Amino acid sequence: MASLAFSATKTCSTPTYMTFFEKFDHVKHDNPIFWKVNFTSNKCKKRDLIITNVATKPPAVAPPAPPPPATTTNTVQSKRKLVAWTSVKQERWQGELEVEGEIPLWLNGTYLRNGPGLWHLGDYNFRHLFDGYATLVRLHFENGRLIMGHRQLESEAYKAAKKNNKLCYREFSEVPKPDNFLAYIGDMANLFSGASLTDNANTGVVKLGDGRVVCLTETIKGSIVVDPKTLDTIGKFQYDDNFGGLIHSAHPIVNDEEFITLLPDLINPGYLVVRMEPGTNERKVIGRVDCRGGPAPGWVHSFPVTEHYVIVPEMPLRYCAQNLLRAEPTPLYKFQWHPESKGFMHVMCKAGGNIVASVEVPLYVTFHFINAYEETDEDGRIKAVIADCCEHNADTTILEKLRLQHLRSFNGEDVLPDARVGRFTIPLDGSPYGKLEAALNPDEHGKGMDMCSINPAYLGKKYRYAYACGAQRPCNFPNTLTKVDLVDKKAKNWYDEGSVPSEPFFVARPGATREDDGVVISIISDKNGDGYALVLDGTTFEEIARAKFPYGLPYGLHGCWVPKK
Repeated sequence: MASLAFSATKTCSTPTYMTFFEKFDHVKHDNPIFWKVNFTSNKCKKRDLIITNVATKPPAVAPPAPPPPATTTNTVQSKRKLVAWTSVKQERWQGELEVEGEIPLWLNGTYLRNGPGLWHLGDYNFRHLFDGYATLVRLHFENGRLIMGHRQLESEAYKAAKKNNKLCYREFSEVPKPDNFLAYIGDMANLFSGASLTDNANTGVVKLGDGRVVCLTETIKGSIVVDPKTLDTIGKFQYDDNFGGLIHSAHPIVNDEEFITLLPDLINPGYLVVRMEPGTNERKVIGRVDCRGGPAPGWVHSFPVTEHYVIVPEMPLRYCAQNLLRAEPTPLYKFQWHPESKGFMHVMCKAGGNIVASVEVPLYVTFHFINAYEETDEDGRIKAVIADCCEHNADTTILEKLRLQHLRSFNGEDVLPDARVGRFTIPLDGSPYGKLEAALNPDEHGKGMDMCSINPAYLGKKYRYAYACGAQRPCNFPNTLTKVDLVDKKAKNWYDEGSVPSEPFFVARPGATREDDGVVISIISDKNGDGYALVLDGTTFEEIARAKFPYGLPYGLHGCWVPKK
């Protein structure tokens, strides 16, 4: 999921309330706050845990931003739901946390998580989950200790909003309100040039093969380099090529050898597949896929690869210029649903860029692909490509359900649209049709499935395990952490009633030979307005450690791992 923009062209404690921006001025940008945290022990469920690494100095916490108007009279429900969907309490914080349990001594490095964390400007509240200004969270693990920090990403969109106390760039569902007709005409010109599109890189964060860390969203201008140690915003990531265009896949394929992404072509509907080598900023063309249906390309938030192929999805949820031009968002925002245009999956050879398969598949809706691999016959010849995703049963209402109004108003009714592990089978024998079916019974994970990770050593290879967010019904948002076994077709689920976990991120143990030998890290917004970092054993999926934050953090999206050098 992302902050999406689209184009039609190629601390100090104080008893007095302070607004977010007044607080930012009070805590100067060039004067970072470093504290240590001391919390009262709070034993984890199901087991007695050892308290280790107790820090000594309590934090100074800024007063919270005013919550949006309550949408329910149930005080308990209101307190439970708002922690994940309320703006971050202050622009930055850093300190060592008290750990309950034991963090493995081999876990040395930094987990970075990106996501929208500021959903208001003055008294104005944003509408959609994807609109918020990016908040980076850092969990640094070293010798069993844990230091946490967070900081707002200093995009041009964020800095302009802070300076003017109003929206200045187009976000996912938000459009700056022009002062007059001439300003409106100017905004239209800036839209088509890309000048008014946001650079609010609030979707993901990746470590490139050369060590640089980049925050991303679906606008190309929203590629921003950050310092993984301080979370400082270093500057724009400038691409050294002439491709032009304004949008790309929010989730590239990134490893130590390469960076692959998709560039949708909105004029001549299709997708350009490009690669960038470590140490460079230049993208080079692998090949192009022409769309087989619809008036525009399907939305490509993510895509998978195998060892030899790039898989390009063409979803019937397609980009729509008319919707972009509207002052108020439609239920599908920048998209339109075109079931008559059908759904397709294309397979491109990494080496030569030629299309080896282009098949029609059942209608589908997905934000996130999990993984893909090549299926061989008894002689070792590749006969098909298998691609797994978090698929929403071709139901586009998931976009509307992510409005903050819906997320903040849970009243006990089960309103989260169903989702499954959707498995595409793409034959390489020239057949015009592929298959889409559930990889396991969706009841195993509560018919909820999104925000997934795998052991990165299995990227593009046959794999067994995936880690994702599932559902404990009734709910209005994924609320469990789930380990999916795609061989035994079973799932293990971790659940803390009333809490909202963010993406489970798998980190393999150095030297591991088993696929699930490692830990899973997640950040939890809990029902009491607090939050904590959680570490699960990757094999048993049992909790082994947690560390409470000084205050609850907003929900976040995607992360990456930066190993200690």
